[in-house]
Amino acid sequence: MATVQLKNIKKVYPYISGEQKKSKKKDDQPQKKINLQITDEGVVAVQQFSLDIADKEFIVLVGPSGCGKSTTLRMVAGLEEITDGELLIDGKLVNDIPPKDRDIAMVFQNYALYPHMTVYENMAFSLKLRHVPKAEIDKKVREAAEILDITQYLNRKPKALSGGQRQRVAIGRAIVRAPKVMLMDEPLSNLDAKLRNEMRAEIIKLRKRIDTTFIYVTHDQTEAMTLGDRIVIMKDGYIQQIGTPQEVFNHPANLFVAGFIGMPVMNFFDAKLVREGSKYFVEVGGYRQELSPDKEERLLNHDVQSQEITLGVRPEHTDVNDEGVAARVDVAEMMGSSVHLHVNAEGHDVIIIVPTVDMKGNYEMGDTVHFSFDGKVAHVFSKETEKNLEF
Repeated sequence: MATVQLKNIKKVYPYISGEQKKSKKKDDQPQKKINLQITDEGVVAVQQFSLDIADKEFIVLVGPSGCGKSTTLRMVAGLEEITDGELLIDGKLVNDIPPKDRDIAMVFQNYALYPHMTVYENMAFSLKLRHVPKAEIDKKVREAAEILDITQYLNRKPKALSGGQRQRVAIGRAIVRAPKVMLMDEPLSNLDAKLRNEMRAEIIKLRKRIDTTFIYVTHDQTEAMTLGDRIVIMKDGYIQQIGTPQEVFNHPANLFVAGFIGMPVMNFFDAKLVREGSKYFVEVGGYRQELSPDKEERLLNHDVQSQEITLGVRPEHTDVNDEGVAARVDVAEMMGSSVHLHVNAEGHDVIIIVPTVDMKGNYEMGDTVHFSFDGKVAHVFSKETEKNLEF
């Protein structure tokens, strides 16, 4: 199939001032960009993006709206010009190669099906344009339909299908071409929660049945964690971290990644990191906890000294007991197998997850509880740079 390399990719849109906007017709105005840097060159949407994607790898670009992930995908597709940098597919520079000649297929958020064509005709259309023999078209369409479980809908038109079925057709239309690279731009965002879960499972099955390289864009960190071999987390046009789902969850590179990955989000505290010889401790709210040996080793390797820090601890890694940081209960949410305690601790809103099997009674608003955490799950971030001090 294909490897994909992005080398210092940059995308800059021309900046149009307020006066210039007034002089232009409404329909001519460019799409609004948010959270992006404005320079003398223009509005920087993607900056210094470098990534090597292996053959048949499933890469997920994830981040908040306006972070540049869809723009990056569209540059790979050839739908956006690359301002600077190099894009290589199978070692071949494709910056100036038209989309139709890149041997890629793209699945869009809004399905983009032809309403006047049947499902069969939609899936066969790109093959007909390439003058593929009818027998081969029929074989490819029916094979894709079988994989996606839409054979029974081949004679229907898109308006007669549900959202999930339409998305299956859009995916089927892409895979019949057997592209080197499959691009997917938030394909599940228009589906309800139940359908999203089902389609995530279908995409996981799909990537095991077709030999292609996937680049998938989403703002949903659950999709990123469940689908990707590696995740690329973006913010304001820059890559924040690249790693496997487990790596970015266990070892977030900075405060942004720590707060973006994980649900419920990580708790943060103003705390102190104390170095005593080769040992490290964190202190918060009168509670003192030594860090785990592997964390101490990494901090020692970087010669980290005692300092004020931002401490991060995930809700599922906190333990309610008789000692630890004092907190006042605001809300107790029963979630079935666990209770989510929303508390105020050290001036911060904090979530504590308590398994129901460990509960010693009910929690009421205004109750005082104490919580602690193990040294292997504490994350220490610099107050100045917001970077993880271990790395």
